[in-house]
Amino acid sequence: MAPEQDPRIYFAAERTFLAWIRTGLALMGFGFVVARFGLFLREMGAASVNFPIRSTGFSLWIGTALVMAGVIVNTLSAVEYIRSIGQLKQARYVVGRVSTTGVALAVVLALVGMAMAIYLLVMR
Repeated sequence: MAPEQDPRIYFAAERTFLAWIRTGLALMGFGFVVARFGLFLREMGAASVNFPIRSTGFSLWIGTALVMAGVIVNTLSAVEYIRSIGQLKQARYVVGRVSTTGVALAVVLALVGMAMAIYLLVMR
């Protein structure tokens, strides 16, 4: 059976696509939690006299950036999936190609993680 006719190849591409969708949804959910963390700190400060309020609104920006990263990941994964299926149908798919979406996501998340670590060290 030719690779472009093997249904296992298409199922593997679909599983990869669904994994990227899961990653995008997780990023959006985590971004929402981070964005609301500042609100939680303000509420804790208002309820307790001994709890200092030191929110700068940074969590809102980081959370929004993570939600947007999730949207971008989902959009890019859909584009990549459509492109891969098109290449499989035309028997032009290159095996062993580096996932630019995965590398870009790793770099963006590393930068966001570093920004959050610096924020936590500065705001202690």
